[in-house]
Amino acid sequence: MKMTRVRKHSLLIILTLCLVILAGCGGASSMLPASTPVPTQSGPASKEQPVPVVSGSQISGSDIPDTQAFVTSTSSTGHYQLEVPEGWAQTSNGANVSFTSNLNALQVTLTNATSQPSASTVRNDQVPTLQQTGRAIRDVKVRDVQLPNGPATLITYTSNSDPNSVTNKQVRLENNRYLFYHNGKLATLTLSAPVGADNVDQWARIARSFKWV
Repeated sequence: MKMTRVRKHSLLIILTLCLVILAGCGGASSMLPASTPVPTQSGPASKEQPVPVVSGSQISGSDIPDTQAFVTSTSSTGHYQLEVPEGWAQTSNGANVSFTSNLNALQVTLTNATSQPSASTVRNDQVPTLQQTGRAIRDVKVRDVQLPNGPATLITYTSNSDPNSVTNKQVRLENNRYLFYHNGKLATLTLSAPVGADNVDQWARIARSFKWV
């Protein structure tokens, strides 16, 4: 009889412990979601959805003509120069400069850097920042290129434009972004136009003309 009581007592303790453990597991699982979502990148711009690609005259009107004249723009503050389409509206802020015409844009910004960027470092550093702060960034590709005046890293991607100040409309853009490094300075040259515009040769001319002075 004594062994029977001991066994019954032991079984009772084991059953009690199992019930406590099962209750705890059930409570924990009810507090957790069925699946943990991957965190999205913060910032309102990164949450935008791509706008439809425009077509017809809006695209052809953004082609830089083969007969387009170019002039040399020199930044005495930034110590660089490049060829830009003549007649485009210019805005300057210290070493930074931008040129615009219709839906075309050309921009150069200057920042400090410690070393020459490469496709590998750009994928890990600049691209995540671009995706987080840009407008509906898609189709990102990165590669190293050799230009007449030295090496550069090229990022190609599509994005939404800023909303029009009057109509609030946006267009889908394709962008070529070149990174040039020299003596602790990083120049970022960004060329933008509506998706489908034929500016390949003109963009190549602008990028190949960039040099430090």
